[in-house]
Amino acid sequence: MDQVLIVAAEASSVTYAQRILETWKTQRRAVKAFGVGSQDMEDLGFERLGKSEEMAVVGAAEIISQYSHLKGVFDRLVEEAEKRRPKVAIVMDYPEFNLMLAKKLHALGIPVVYYISPQVWAWRKGRVKTIKKYCKKVFVLFPFESAFYEEHGVPVDFVGHPLLDEMDDRLFEDVEYRKTHRNQCGISDNEIVLGLMPGSRRQELKQHFQIQLDTARILAKKYANLKVVILTAPTFSKEQMQDYLEDFRLPYILLKDEPFRMIHLVDMMLVASGTATLQVGLLKKPMVIMYKMKWLTGIFAKAFVRGTQYYGLVNLILNKEAVPERFQEDVTPEKMAALLERYITEPQYKSEVINSLGHLRQHLGDKGATRRVVQALDEYLSK
Repeated sequence: MDQVLIVAAEASSVTYAQRILETWKTQRRAVKAFGVGSQDMEDLGFERLGKSEEMAVVGAAEIISQYSHLKGVFDRLVEEAEKRRPKVAIVMDYPEFNLMLAKKLHALGIPVVYYISPQVWAWRKGRVKTIKKYCKKVFVLFPFESAFYEEHGVPVDFVGHPLLDEMDDRLFEDVEYRKTHRNQCGISDNEIVLGLMPGSRRQELKQHFQIQLDTARILAKKYANLKVVILTAPTFSKEQMQDYLEDFRLPYILLKDEPFRMIHLVDMMLVASGTATLQVGLLKKPMVIMYKMKWLTGIFAKAFVRGTQYYGLVNLILNKEAVPERFQEDVTPEKMAALLERYITEPQYKSEVINSLGHLRQHLGDKGATRRVVQALDEYLSK
């Protein structure tokens, strides 16, 4: 049986890793996968040496506070890789951890492929040299990533975005289905639904959620028919979200469901920067993108971002500020509320934003990304 090491530490990666495992299971491939992943991956037979829900950290302060735990998982992965000699290691996003791991695995003669590439084209471009040195190939989701890696001489496959395989076509144009779905969730036809997506990491929840709730309070004073839908990330339980809601007196619905089904319910979204913005954009929901880090982390972030005007994923892909994005000191409840209110008071502006978001899908390739990745991995596995 072929051993395969997978590191999927981020909420945006675990679903795509899970789809690989499901495909191998359907194909009845003799693969034993181990590494870092989610409970859902473990339910498929994946052996977890690290839990994704404990490792999704961002920012210098949080990394330092979690250092001993992260180092323990790192050392265990290296030790088990040396013992088990996996046919291939699949590392996903999480560059600070995965690039150090790739170096160790390369020294052991274990081939490493990078799936869900870090945003080296925007953030610390020098890391592309590390990827070139220690990774056999990079599987990328966007055509512009492919061009970037080719320019730097890195073997690359454009596989398309696996998000497309997660989408139910009814969520796009079926007006009656949306009406029924909203009614089933207790949303009246005349209500304005504001969605809140504070992020999938613990630090993001701390930095963003209270600001989002305060933003909703400001809007609710002007619009009595506002209803708030709070979307729970896969890395959190509803109980964890409820801890922040003790003093929140507005009408709200707290949901934990498949992300696209939750997004389908809303009229507009206040969303933390990340993969979630792409999910919101694909459903053509007007949004405001926000991100707030601790002060020192924000200074480092501004210093390291190069060669791009935008940090919101939908704006990066469309190469324009299709939706408002705000960072650090510009993220206040008052400013967020003013930006969101434009979607209520300016129908023409809202239509222009929806039209821009309608162009996203053409940049993501065709459905079948997981199938293409699995086929490419066959090169390393026993036939």
